Amino acid sequence: MTGLLTLEHVSVDYDGRSGRRARSARPALDGVSLSVPAGTALGLVGESGCGKSTLARVLMGLVPPTSGHVRVGASEAAGRLARAKVVQMVFQDPGSSLNPALSLEQTLRELIITHSLRSGADVRARCKELLAMVSLPERFLSARPQEMSGGQRQRAAIARALAVEPEALIADEAVSALDVSVQAGIINLLADLRERLDLTLIFISHDIAAVRQLCDEVCVMYLGTIVESGPVDDVLYSPRHPYTRALLAAVPRLDEVRAPERAVLPDEVGSVAVEPGGCRFRSRCPIARPVCERTEPPLDGPGPQAAACHFAWTEIYDRGME
Repeated sequence: MTGLLTLEHVSVDYDGRSGRRARSARPALDGVSLSVPAGTALGLVGESGCGKSTLARVLMGLVPPTSGHVRVGASEAAGRLARAKVVQMVFQDPGSSLNPALSLEQTLRELIITHSLRSGADVRARCKELLAMVSLPERFLSARPQEMSGGQRQRAAIARALAVEPEALIADEAVSALDVSVQAGIINLLADLRERLDLTLIFISHDIAAVRQLCDEVCVMYLGTIVESGPVDDVLYSPRHPYTRALLAAVPRLDEVRAPERAVLPDEVGSVAVEPGGCRFRSRCPIARPVCERTEPPLDGPGPQAAACHFAWTEIYDRGME
């Protein structure tokens, strides 16, 4: 498996003492394998608690994997600075990445100098260039985060991420806390930056329409693993996993992506208790059969689209989803 960002059979088991997840529960990530080639825009979708943000933090080196291998760029064991040159992250809350005590120029200067990207007067010139890239006026160089609106802070956070000239950008729910009109501007900005800078993009979102607008590929996650993946139009227009079908049914708009109402999930993923072994979606699945309790289905398919369902490519699925 090769790519700019690669996970091979990665699992993450949080310590029960953290209060986030007990050791007896399913891992936050459970044997996930994923390869993101350079230049790809990949969407990650799924209910809260499915492992999307943990996957992003593993790629960033913020969470160590319990098992498996992570490769960022050409190295499996890249140091912090080397990894930062390959991949940067934009968080849902810009407060996670912007120091309230520093002006935006101070924040950007620190990164540029630490990574030896510019020196002397070129540092300030680069700071101005970064603000122009995210459509912020030059006067924001002297502004602190608390002096900016939510959308302006998120643009500043994107500028911070771009300051080290990374090859890849991870946007983890980067628009979900913003007003709808502001969301559109940030999504358009990400699309523009991807094209101009030839960025690899991982876009984590609950917004199916935004994923379709920004991404080439999509992975659907459920209980710590990937249950469907493939080209974004294939997965969103013709899903082959009942969970993907249910996610699309929940989209509150009338268009061709919307799935039949009968596919709506009966409860939340956080309330689902499934014993190890078998398909982890079986307790919520409208087409579950005895084999689903015995054997966990692999993620595969006849083409670029793959689904972890025993019946994804059979008449049972087609009849059950009608």
